[in-house]
Amino acid sequence: MASLHQVQSNLEVAAGSGRIFARQFYNSLSGILHEDCHDCFMRLIDQMSLRGATLWRRSNPRAKVEIACHRHARESSTFGLLAMTLILVACLPLSSSPATETPVPSDTPVPTETIVWFPPSATATVLAFPTYTGTPEMSPGIGKETLSDDFSDELLWDTATSNQGSAAISHNRLTLVVEPKYYLASMRSELIVSDFYAEITARPSLCRGEDNYGMVVRGIGSSFYRFVLACNGQVRAERISGGTKLAIHEPVPSGDAPAAPGEVRIGVWAVAGNMRLFLNGRYQFSVTENTFPSGGLGVFVRSAGDTLTTVTFSDLKVYDVDYILPTKTPIPTP
Repeated sequence: MASLHQVQSNLEVAAGSGRIFARQFYNSLSGILHEDCHDCFMRLIDQMSLRGATLWRRSNPRAKVEIACHRHARESSTFGLLAMTLILVACLPLSSSPATETPVPSDTPVPTETIVWFPPSATATVLAFPTYTGTPEMSPGIGKETLSDDFSDELLWDTATSNQGSAAISHNRLTLVVEPKYYLASMRSELIVSDFYAEITARPSLCRGEDNYGMVVRGIGSSFYRFVLACNGQVRAERISGGTKLAIHEPVPSGDAPAAPGEVRIGVWAVAGNMRLFLNGRYQFSVTENTFPSGGLGVFVRSAGDTLTTVTFSDLKVYDVDYILPTKTPIPTP
C-alpha cells in the first residue's frame, strides 16, 4: 500500500510539472508556423504513448499495484490529453478569422435593375416669341352709314317674273327663284359707290351642291364683280366683263358659308383696287382689281344643278370708308 501512495504522489508531481511546462511552452509558440507545430506535436504524442506504456509495465510487476496504477494512469493520461489539446490549440494561427455562415437561400427574388431601352431626351427649352395685343384691322376706316334699305319699296330693286325665274319683294325681303341651270341678278337703283363697306343678310332655302348666291359690287351694265357663296361651303370671287367671266379668287372652304336652310351676313369692304370679303363679320379673303373703280350694288342667285334654287335677301346697309391704302416703299437699285 505504501508503494501505491508513492506512485500516486509521483504522478501528481509529474502532472504539476507538466502543467507548468505546458504553460511555459504555450507562451513560446507565437513564433512557430501552425503547420510545423501540428506536425511536431503529433509525432511527440505517439512517442510519449509508446514509452509511457513500456515504462509502466516494467515498474509495476504486481497485479494489485498494476490495477491501482491503471487507475492513476488513466487520471494522469486524462490530464495529458487535456494538456496536449491545449498545446495543439496553441498551434492554431493567431490571426485566423471565424468562418462566415453560408446564407440560407430565400424565395424572395433579388431585384434586378430595370433596363431603359429608350431613355428620355432632354426637354428642349421653349423659346419665347413676342405676342401682340391685337390682330390687324381688316376693315379699317369705316365711317358713317350712307344707306339703309329694309326692302319696303319694291321700286328700288329690279323685279321681274319669267319662265326662268323671278325676283320679287314681299314682307321686307327680296326673294330670287331660278330654274335649273339659270342665273338671275337684281340691282339696287339710284346707288353708285366707290369706297364703301356694304352688308346684306342672305337666307338660302333651296340650295345644294354647287348652287350659289352672293353680292354684286361696282356694277355697270354687264360688267361687275361678284362674291360667290356656294352651297357646298366654298367661297370665291369673279370678274364679269361684257359677259366674260374671270376668276379673281379661287374657291376656298369657309365654315361661314351655310347650306340650305341657313342664314349669313355678307359684307364687302372696298377701297380703290382692294376688296375684302367678310361673312358674319369674319374676314375671308382679299382681291386686288383696278378694272372697275366704282358702280352699283346688287344680289344674284344661280342654279348649277337640276333643281330650283331659292334665296331671300334683307337689311342692306352701306357705310362710307375713309382710308388710304399703304403704298410699298420702292427699293433703290444699286
